[in-house]
Amino acid sequence: MTGPMAKSAVEWLVSVAPDPDVCRWEWERNPLGVTLLPAGRLWDVLILPGELGCPTLDVLSRVIDRPGPVLADFGDSRTGFFVPSGTASRWLGTGVRAAGRGTWIVIPYPGRATGGVRWLIPPDGSGTLTDPVLLELAMHEAAADLARGTGG
Repeated sequence: MTGPMAKSAVEWLVSVAPDPDVCRWEWERNPLGVTLLPAGRLWDVLILPGELGCPTLDVLSRVIDRPGPVLADFGDSRTGFFVPSGTASRWLGTGVRAAGRGTWIVIPYPGRATGGVRWLIPPDGSGTLTDPVLLELAMHEAAADLARGTGG
């Protein structure tokens, strides 16, 4: 991701930072190419175990044109789906960590390789987020596929 889309994605992400200039500085100077951003302002993050996260993204990608931003950590042991703010406080599912107001998320610079967290679907700057209802349905389908041995 380069050009206007990357710039738009960066601007959207830093808009939640307490100090956007410090956020940009961190991205430029942190050897890992990441910064911490607060969840709960524009978005929350639902964090699925990796064995369910990637199959869920596969199902979701078949249902909608473009899910919201999705992160994966080193080794794909966890997958984080960006959902509307407030979702974390209402989430009841088990096995899913919900990061909302009061939590901070490690965020890589859009379009740049890092040594750990990476974008599976980078933000496009438009504010597109994944609908939590669709995400939950995709999780159920992915879990059923895994149980049948047809997913993952």
